[in-house]
Order: sequence, then C-alpha cells, then structure tokens
Amino acid sequence: MPDVAGISLAESDGFVKSESLSSPDIVCFGEMLIDFVPDVAGVSLAESPVFIKAPGGAPANVACAITKLGGSSAFIGKFGDDKFGNMLVDVLKKNGVNIEGVCFDKDARTALAFVTLKNDGEKREFMFFRNPSADMMLKESELNMDLIRKAKIFHYGSISLITEPSHSAHMAAMIAAREAGALLSYDPLWTTADIIKVSHEEVEFLTQGDAADEKNVLSLWFDGLKLLLVTDGEKGCRYFTKNFKGAVEGFSVNTVDTTGAGDAFVGSFLRAAAKDSTILHDQQRLREALKQANACGAYSTTIKGAIPALPDSIAVQNLIFRDCLQKYRSSLLIKDSFIKATAARPDSSVAPKLTSIFDRQHESAFAKAYF
Repeated sequence: MPDVAGISLAESDGFVKSESLSSPDIVCFGEMLIDFVPDVAGVSLAESPVFIKAPGGAPANVACAITKLGGSSAFIGKFGDDKFGNMLVDVLKKNGVNIEGVCFDKDARTALAFVTLKNDGEKREFMFFRNPSADMMLKESELNMDLIRKAKIFHYGSISLITEPSHSAHMAAMIAAREAGALLSYDPLWTTADIIKVSHEEVEFLTQGDAADEKNVLSLWFDGLKLLLVTDGEKGCRYFTKNFKGAVEGFSVNTVDTTGAGDAFVGSFLRAAAKDSTILHDQQRLREALKQANACGAYSTTIKGAIPALPDSIAVQNLIFRDCLQKYRSSLLIKDSFIKATAARPDSSVAPKLTSIFDRQHESAFAKAYF
C-alpha cells in the first residue's frame, strides 16, 4: 500500500505497531507535546537561563498516569515526523501506553510549549509553538476506530476541538466511542460527556463566579451527566452526582511544579472507574477512588514536569500512609523521623493494611498492628 500524502506510514495501515495484543480499557485522544520548563522558578521566559525538556500534553499525561498505576491505556494522536515526535512516542512506549492509534505528519512539526513557574510551583506563563502543529492535523480517516470502539472509557480534552481537521476527527472518535457503549470523560467541559473534571480556577472562569459557591458549580451540570468533579488543589476535591455529593480531603506536600497534577488525578480516577463502574453510583467506593486520585495529584506536584512526576501505586500508598501517620502523631507520640523513615520504604507491605485501619479510625488497632 503506498504512503498517504503527509503521513509517514509504519506497516501497511498507517499506524505505529504496539507490542500489546490486548485492548486497552481507556483510550485517550488529543495532543502530546514537549514542555520546556525553567530550571529555576519565579523568572520570566526571557530571564530563564536553562529549560528542562519534559514530555506533556493533558491526554498523554492521563494515559501515562493510568499505566503507571497498573491500568491499561492507549493514546490516539499525531506527531511531527521529527526527532521530538519520535522521542514522545518512545516516552509512551516506555510507560506502557498502547500506541496503535499514533501516526506521523511529514509536513507539520511536533508541538512545543515553554512554561514559566511561580516560586510555589504554579504555572504562570505559556508560549506555544503550534502553527499548526501535527496534532492539529489529525484526520478522521487516520483514526484507529477499532481501538476506540473496544474502550471502556474514552477520554479527551479541548485542544483538538479548536481547528480542523482535528475537530472533525475528535467528533467522529467521540461518536464512535459513545455508540460502542464507552463512558465519555472530558477535561474540562463538554455537554455530551458522562464524567467531567474541572479545576477551581476553571469553575471561576466558566461561571464568572466564586468556585466555592456550590450554586456556581452546579450551573455546569446538564442532563445526562453522571459525575462532576471539582479539584481544589491541596484542599482535595468535590464531587456531584444526581444522588449524592460531597468532598474528599487532599494532601499537603512540598510543591515544586503543578504541571500535570490534574492529569494525574484524572488518570487515577479513570483507572478506578474502568475497573469498577459501580463507583459512579456507590458513594463510599467513589470516595475511596477520589482519595487515591487526590494522592496522585499531590504526589505529581513534588517533581518537575508532568509525565516524569507521575506516581506508581507504591508511591501513592506511601503518601497516604504518611498522611495517616501525620494525623495520628499527637495521639501516638510519633516523631518526624519515624514518619519519614516509614513513608520512604518502597517495599512496605504494612502501608495498605495500616491505611485501611486509619480509614476506620481504629487508633488502638493501628498501635497494636504496628508497634
């Protein structure tokens, strides 16, 4: 089969081949790019002397977050047929993400972004190089529909909706996933999604009101939505369904870079939802999944970059374990040195057990089990 104009074909069907033979539970659609992050915080793009190259892009971050936690995901998107594009595909492969939906463009470059950081790690200034970038040139004819139709969850963002032909490809992929029975997950907002995650800042932007006011949050609700999630940084998150609502406490960490924190949160939650669809209807299970998601989001802020900062399940469990120790330190006379030593053990088999004991608030049981 001859090459299609503008596409570098790998094998005869135009898609990169993956070693994975099984169908991933979650398919993430959209952009992947390289973030250039300054090596020091609190300076402008012009003032920064050195930039660290970090792979990113919300849908790709989510795909990698899922696999880092032991789930299965695929990424569908388009890269420039250049060194950066090949590097990013290698990142996906090394993180265990199925790449059967990836293709390349000979005429457009891989997207780049320069990002400055405040001293507290919050993002401050962006400069994008995508005029247009390869991800914006993805066509409907290039979609791996078989991959999309077999997914339990189809996750997508907003960037691919901005211009053609990626807009039409996005819509076709979304419709195919919906018709095949997949849950649709969108970040931050779309009126055909089943699950929507918005940040505190996005609520304020979309409603032009106080994100802490529940009325403003619920103005984003629409018929057919199953779950609305609002992330509130280190405070945790809030959740809203037709039958119940609530909040799940977050985790306090030493924040270095918040890039990708929301994606880590989403990846963790989608993995849980793919394993157990009842969490959308069972409040206790939903809260458990959101606690893990909060921990993933918090952990990812402790390291610069998005994908490099994504935690595995052990790191998440240790963070939750350490948080539990902090809460019980006064009643059990726990010292800082003990907290640091126990939380740092990557092979700790007692952390999950103790976390469960903490959740039931059995202080005496914890003391008996550990000391």
